[in-house]
Amino acid sequence: MQKTKIFMTGLLLNAVMAASAFAAGNPLSVHVLNLQDGLPSAGVNVTLEKQVDGKWTQISKGVTNEQGRITALYPTDTTLEKGNYRVTFQTGEWFRQHNTPTFFPEIPVIFNADGSVPHYHIPLLVSPYGFSSYRGN
Repeated sequence: MQKTKIFMTGLLLNAVMAASAFAAGNPLSVHVLNLQDGLPSAGVNVTLEKQVDGKWTQISKGVTNEQGRITALYPTDTTLEKGNYRVTFQTGEWFRQHNTPTFFPEIPVIFNADGSVPHYHIPLLVSPYGFSSYRGN
């Protein structure tokens, strides 16, 4: 029994380390926290778009995990291009699933990737009637 516990713990630790290494190589991550209860917001749909010639083109999408994170939102095996990007959090869907009315059906966060850092992190702090975002690390 003890050997099984040690083996399972090792597997779990290995999986966490592999996920961290994968995420570290991706240039974009997001994190959603619900300010109403202070907990991560799992299950939020998120899209990533790049502005090309004045128009938005979707390049990726994902769903936040149990920690409220998407650790690798940028398309894998590609280099982050400089430019304007829009991350849109589908907060209306999430609040509806949690039987909570909200003023914001979606929250777009537009940012400029200027190449000054190798990784961009976009946290979103959200409540039914307010939100805040910033450049994280």
